[in-house]
Amino acid sequence: MKFELGRCLLNERLVESGKSAEWLAKDLLIKPERVYDFMENKRVMPLKIAISIADSIGCDVRALYELIPYDNEAKGDSRTLLNS
Repeated sequence: MKFELGRCLLNERLVESGKSAEWLAKDLLIKPERVYDFMENKRVMPLKIAISIADSIGCDVRALYELIPYDNEAKGDSRTLLNS
């Protein structure tokens, strides 16, 4: 099954962990503005950063975004149509 990324859930995960965006930025050696961009959906986290964030705050990497199931057949994926 494929997924599309929905809303970033980093703020919720930070609240649950009792950590701040500033703490996370310092822990990962990145600018706080970058963390806020992730939280505000202005930028998508690269996989390496997402794994580091999940490790730092103690959550599963999949918990950092809403995951929306993507149905290829309903979207008319050409690969699906060619194989029919």
